[in-house]
Amino acid sequence: MRRRTPPPPAPLPQRDGVDPVRVRLPYGGAWATVREHLVERLTGAGPGVIASMFDDGLVVGADGRAVAPDAPYEPGMFVWFHRELPPEVPVPFPVDVLYQDAHIVVADKPHFLATTPRGSHVAQTALARLRHELGIPELTAAHRLDRLTAGLVLFTVRPEERGTYQTLFQDRRVRKEYEAIAPYDPALVLPRTVRSRIVKERGVQAALEVEGEPNAETYVELAGHRGGLARYRLVPATGQTHQLRVHLNALAVPILGDPLYPEVTGPVPAGDFRRPLQLLARRLEFTDPVTGREHAFVSGRVLRAWSSYGSWAEE
Repeated sequence: MRRRTPPPPAPLPQRDGVDPVRVRLPYGGAWATVREHLVERLTGAGPGVIASMFDDGLVVGADGRAVAPDAPYEPGMFVWFHRELPPEVPVPFPVDVLYQDAHIVVADKPHFLATTPRGSHVAQTALARLRHELGIPELTAAHRLDRLTAGLVLFTVRPEERGTYQTLFQDRRVRKEYEAIAPYDPALVLPRTVRSRIVKERGVQAALEVEGEPNAETYVELAGHRGGLARYRLVPATGQTHQLRVHLNALAVPILGDPLYPEVTGPVPAGDFRRPLQLLARRLEFTDPVTGREHAFVSGRVLRAWSSYGSWAEE
C-alpha cells in the first residue's frame, strides 16, 4: 500500500480570508504535463482558463515557484492556485465576536451568511470574514450553522487543536439551545421530545423523515405566545441537517421564513435579505477541553418576527 504523503504548507497566502486551491496529482493516468491534467480535471473553470493561468504563472508548486506550462506530470505532486471567485452580493450584516482567546473565537453570525466556504458562497462567509478582520489566517470552524440560521458559532485558532474541539460536538458534550418563531397551536402538547429518522439526499434541497431507527432528537418547549405566534425553545440532542426545521414542521408549526418546509418555494434571489428564517442559535455551553474553562455564551440577536412582526412581514 502506498503511504499517503501529508501535504506541505500552502506556498500562497490567503486572499480575502479564502485559502488557495490545493490539488494533488493522482497516481496513474497518461497525462504528459501538469497543465494537461488540470485542464482535463477542472473543466468547470471554463475553456482556456486553466491554460491561461499557467501562461500567467499563477499555478505554483510547493516551493512557491510557478509551474511551467510544459512541466512534466509527476504523480503525487501538489500544486496551488487562487481561483477567480464569482461576484458575491455582500451580506450587509456584521459578524459579532463575543469571545476570543488564544484557542477559540465565538462569533454571533447573522442570517444569510454561510459559516464556511461552500458552493457559490466563498468570500461572503463568516470564516473568511473573521480570518480577514481578526488577522487569523489559520482560523477554522469547529462546527457549522446553516446559512439561513443566525447565532453562535465556535471557531478554533490553532489547526492542531481543531480536532479536540470538534470532538466536543461529536461526543455531544456541547449544550446548544435554539429559539424559533412559528405559529401557535393551542392543541400542541408541550414540552415534548421529538425523535425521528431524518435523511438528506445529495442534490435534494429538503431533508425527509423516513421510517427506521431514530437518528434525530429535539426537546421542544413553549417559551411564550401572542397574536397567533409562539416562541419555541429547542434543545437538540443530535445534529442532523435541518433537524430543527424538520421537527417543527412535523409538529405542524413550521418556522417563519422557511423556504423549504413545509414546501420548497425556490431559492431566494441574491441580495434579497427580507424575512430571514426565524431560527436562532441562542446559547452555547461547554467545558473548554484545552483550558478547562467553563463557557456559556448567549446570542445578542433578536428574532424580529417576535419583537416586531409587522416590520418583519412587510420587508
